[in-house]
Amino acid sequence: MPVTITHDDIAARIPHAGTMCLLDAVIDWGSEYIHCQASSHRDPANPLRSGGRLGVLCGIEYAAQAMALHGGLGACPPGESGQRPQAGFLASVRGVTAHVARLDDGASDLLIEARRVSGDDGLVIYEFSVRDADRLLIEGRAAVVMDAGALLSSEPKP
Repeated sequence: MPVTITHDDIAARIPHAGTMCLLDAVIDWGSEYIHCQASSHRDPANPLRSGGRLGVLCGIEYAAQAMALHGGLGACPPGESGQRPQAGFLASVRGVTAHVARLDDGASDLLIEARRVSGDDGLVIYEFSVRDADRLLIEGRAAVVMDAGALLSSEPKP
């Protein structure tokens, strides 16, 4: 029987806390992909809202959290204890296509998918999409730099 991965499990594996942890659950995941579900786009207190709206480009943050979670699950699978994974950061997004103007005008939960297409211990490339029950909302590619702490703490070379 698959292990249920809840909001609390997610928050333990990504650097986002409180209302900034946007994902509710993992639907499915494997070594090259993750599928997540979220309802926070309908929350009036969503920290990404601006002017009472949640623009579609905020879908990139939902996808980035799914990517971070994918790395976190690889480092510490459900049911195992371990340290929080090293922090990475979103270095670039490319080929982003927004199919709607906003995320918060649908009644259904968001389905967030990220698929690892290449990478190593230092840089990972993902393709991502965010959908609701009826529509593709946003899609694109993202580069994630891993172990940002080591990168940020290294001294510049003369």
